Amino acid sequence: MFNRRDAPVAGVDTSLKRELGLFELTATGVGVILGAGIYVIIGKAAGLAGSAIWIPFLLGALAASLTGLSYAELSSMFPKSAASFEFTRRAFGLRVAFVVGWLMLLSHIISSAAVALGFGGYLSSFIGFPIVPMAVGLIVVSSFVLIMGIKQTVWIGVLFTAFEIGGLLLVIFVSTRFIGTVSYLEMPEGIFGLFKATTLLFFAYLGFEQVANLGEEVRNAKKTVPMAILLAIGITSAFYIAISVASVSALDWRELSQSDAPLADVVQAATGAKTSFVIGIIALFATANTVLFLLLTSTRTMYGMSNSNTLPKLLAIVHPRRKTPWVATLVAAVVASSFALLGDIAVVAQLSNFAVLVAFVMVNASLIWLRRTKPEIERGFRAPLNVGNLPITAVLGIGFSLSMLANVAIAALLVGLVVAAAGILLPLVLPDFGKDPEDVGGTKVGIAAEATTGPAKYDA
Repeated sequence: MFNRRDAPVAGVDTSLKRELGLFELTATGVGVILGAGIYVIIGKAAGLAGSAIWIPFLLGALAASLTGLSYAELSSMFPKSAASFEFTRRAFGLRVAFVVGWLMLLSHIISSAAVALGFGGYLSSFIGFPIVPMAVGLIVVSSFVLIMGIKQTVWIGVLFTAFEIGGLLLVIFVSTRFIGTVSYLEMPEGIFGLFKATTLLFFAYLGFEQVANLGEEVRNAKKTVPMAILLAIGITSAFYIAISVASVSALDWRELSQSDAPLADVVQAATGAKTSFVIGIIALFATANTVLFLLLTSTRTMYGMSNSNTLPKLLAIVHPRRKTPWVATLVAAVVASSFALLGDIAVVAQLSNFAVLVAFVMVNASLIWLRRTKPEIERGFRAPLNVGNLPITAVLGIGFSLSMLANVAIAALLVGLVVAAAGILLPLVLPDFGKDPEDVGGTKVGIAAEATTGPAKYDA
């Protein structure tokens, strides 16, 4: 009944089901990246960049692509769950990787609670129920969907993403007749304002890295995952740039920058009709979609780290029929619900920016190191722009991520450092930490396994 090979818990099958293709994976990436942030953040960015707001969106896309290319190449080498953890593990060993995985895991779980509270706020404005119970309810329902199966989860996400895209297409469509009526190079704060807006809008592209976490549930993962990452960045970039041009065409950037619901005001300016209700409904789908995918990423991170014996082995147990990591899903739901019950976790939620930027630095560094130490490992995709075997995109990705870390809010930095310190100390109290067949001495992987088993081990 069970496949015992590589099972962290004796007699229990821990393999996931490969059900996803390029469309589902790309749609997942688009849904994760779009989220609900664009409905708010575009107004703040317009105050910095003026009607030239499309330039920071373009620069943000290029900055995201630098690290996206590293994720694409590494996922073509190691299509595994807990991607950031796995890539760092292959380059720098378990202890360094654990800190990265630990940061990402907690940030995703806490972020899911924060976004769930946002969902509760939107829903409360419609039906008047208390915010916290509705947030917890969303987490519970999302967890049930996750346990039902990866294909069901992704297709629900695809449906919600369609509503998000529909809202953006509505904004673009009603603003079409105004395009060309303003100067798209008006910059109230000059080049400095463009760079500040780019720093802000870069976070609108976060989410592409979550696609790599589904590597063990994708058909032909070595080619499909890299392509999905790059397609997701490309598609969302096109939407963001189109939305920015449409918005400042229909509504003066000064008014846009003062709005609490900028896209709703754009539609009202273009049509004369109040559309806050419609935008609010779309925001409900966007926030629910974000919570679903954040919990999905959290469970796959727990699953992958458990399979490497850096978290308790029980977290890698999968449902015998659904092939989903149900124990990890329940744990993620309980922890996320606990944070949601606090009601106000704005400061803690800022951990996400710190964690993602640290992960980006380490993933780019992992690509550089593995290019140097293990150039013979089969790659289904190779990042362009190389000097010899040095990926220039990864070097630039490290530089940009470090510059972004320098601009992280002090509160986020302090929370991140505390969580990172916990990640350094936690392995000391985990009795089975590092007891993995591929782990050399319990602290460093060193990729010894490839030398004997060959790259076919990672084939999907």
